[in-house]
Formats: sequence, C-alpha cells, structure tokens
Amino acid sequence: MSRIFLSSPDVGLLEREALLRAFDSGWVAPAGPELDAFESDVAAITGWPGAVAMSSGTGALHLALLEQGVQPGNDVLVSSFTFAATANAVAYCGATPIFIDSDTATWNMSPQLLAEELAAAKRRNRLPAAVVVVDLYGQCADYDEIVPACHELGIPVVEDAAEALGATYKGRPAGALADTGVFSFNGNKIITTSGGGMFVSPDIDAASRVRHLATQARRPATHYEHTEIGYNYRLSNLLAALGRAQLQRLHVMSQRRLQINERYRELLAGVPGLSFMPIAPWGGWNGWLTCVVFDDVVARDAVQRALNDNDIESRPLWKPMHLQPVFAEASARVDGTSEYLFDHGMCLPSGSVLTDDQIDFVATVACEAAQR
Repeated sequence: MSRIFLSSPDVGLLEREALLRAFDSGWVAPAGPELDAFESDVAAITGWPGAVAMSSGTGALHLALLEQGVQPGNDVLVSSFTFAATANAVAYCGATPIFIDSDTATWNMSPQLLAEELAAAKRRNRLPAAVVVVDLYGQCADYDEIVPACHELGIPVVEDAAEALGATYKGRPAGALADTGVFSFNGNKIITTSGGGMFVSPDIDAASRVRHLATQARRPATHYEHTEIGYNYRLSNLLAALGRAQLQRLHVMSQRRLQINERYRELLAGVPGLSFMPIAPWGGWNGWLTCVVFDDVVARDAVQRALNDNDIESRPLWKPMHLQPVFAEASARVDGTSEYLFDHGMCLPSGSVLTDDQIDFVATVACEAAQR
C-alpha cells in the first residue's frame, strides 16, 4: 500500500480542464477573469461583497490586520492553539501578540479567558488593537460570546477561518462571523489552489484598500507611482481557475471528510481512553481533520510510532503559540487546556481522496498499537 497522507489535495479532471481553459485563454499573468470570478464565488459563499484573492492565507491575515488599523507597538489578542501563521501575521504588523487559551467544549478561543484579558487590558488602560479568533480544525468559535465582548470596547475582531471554508456557526457561514475574515487554500486545506488565500469583508471599500496593498500599492498612473508600502500578495489567474473548480466540489469533499470521521468513530469506539474532538452544539463543522485525544500519553505516542512505521502520516495537535520559543516573551492567559491537547492529541489521515480500505487500515494499526 502506498503512503497514506494526512490531507492530500483532491483534484481531478474538472480541475485539469479549468486550468487548461485558463491557460488557453491567454490570461497567464496575475490578473484575469478567473481571478475576478473566484472572488465573486467566495463572496457568494460568505454573503459579503468584498473578497480579495491572495497568494496565501497568511498574507490575507496580514492585510486584514493592517486594514483594521493594527500598528507597530499595538497589542493583539490571538488564539494560542493554532498554526504559527496566525501569530506571525501580528508580528508582521510590528504588533505584539497576547495569547488566549482554548475552551474544552470546542478547542477554540475561550470566551471566558478572553473576557478576563479584556477586563485586565481595560484596567491597564491598554486595550488591544484587534482580536484574532481561529476556527480550529474547521469548527467555528463561539462568536456570539466573543464578538459582542470585543465590540463593547470598540475592538475589531478578525476571523481566521483558514481551515473552515464551508463550515457554519448557527447557520451563518464561516469567514463572515466577525468584522473581517480570512481563508486559506493551502495544499492540505479542504479545497486548494496549491497555495493561496482570501480576504473577505462586508465593506467593498475595505476590500478595495486590501486589493491595492496586495498589488504593491501601485497608484493608477501610466508610470509606477507609490505613496505607501505595498505587498506582492495577489493570487494568479491560473490558480484562481483551479480554485473555482474546487469550489464546485466543496460540499462533496466536506461530506466525504465527515463520513471519514464517522467511520473512525465506529472503528475506534473500543479503544479505551480515546476521545474525538468535541462538536459544538451549533454544528456546521466542515470535517477538515479528524482529531483524537488519548488519556494516556504513552498510548498516543505508541499509535504515532505505529502509524509512521506503516507509512501513515499523522501529526500531533497544534503546539500552542505560548509554548513556541519564538514567542517565549509574549504574554498569555492560559489554563492548561491547549497544553493538554498538544500533549495528548493527534490528527489522523482525513483527506477526501482516502478510500474506506485506507481508513480501515489506519484504524486497525491505531487500535492494535493503543491496546498493546
């Protein structure tokens, strides 16, 4: 059996034909009709008119923070249990991240700890310039608790929905749950443009400003005129064509990942001390990655070794940002939740290209290793 990857791209004839059509159209340079249409497609999904396709989700997050007015020296509250890109984008702005731990109900930012940090910031007379909330592993955070608490103090909220395209929160689409949102289309995401991302906003003017910054902030002149620092962050027309084809299959790919999760739950039900990522009562998870937690760290490590020995890719859950050496000096409001998840948890292969036989093999290896 060939190597089983964690989350391989799911591409086929539809994507190939879309790329060839874009290539044959002559629009090989960055701009083009596929790029415009991809932005319109994502705008339709979120219900927000402002959408800007970017070369990465990280770049989109960087410009989302700049558009919200984050400046050097500011503080920004950030989910600690996330990939480094979330915190890196804050550093790109010259701002300082302050990390907020997760809750046990969703593994996303804890509204309670956030409220405590906001109260402390108010007492210090140093409110953060923004709050960045991550929709972890494709499940949305509790925005009805988070957003009002921030808005009461005039603090904008950026939704890092990098992993959550197609997810919902109480029937509302991920990416459109705060003041502005960001998606990623990296190779391991639920859809991919091989690399890429998207900034989304309810404000067309905000999207226009971000598009300007993402295109080296070039002014409309026949020569190259610049009055501010810009960035080379735009997605190409060819990759946008790939993204449009992927969007047509988003629902099918999400449903397959959810089926894979259900199959794992059935096959691993007898493993003692194993639990799955909790699904919040508001539902709408997109199934991106199946994540499990072991009561016994020794069992978790044994399963990881066994999977690796059988050429199966797995991965620990995110190492919290407040534990990362690069952010060792950053402040954090934590209660041990994300540290426990990092120490005890792992992600299982979840890509929509996986067959039932492959999932069964992964589960068999995991069961045998966990119960030795």
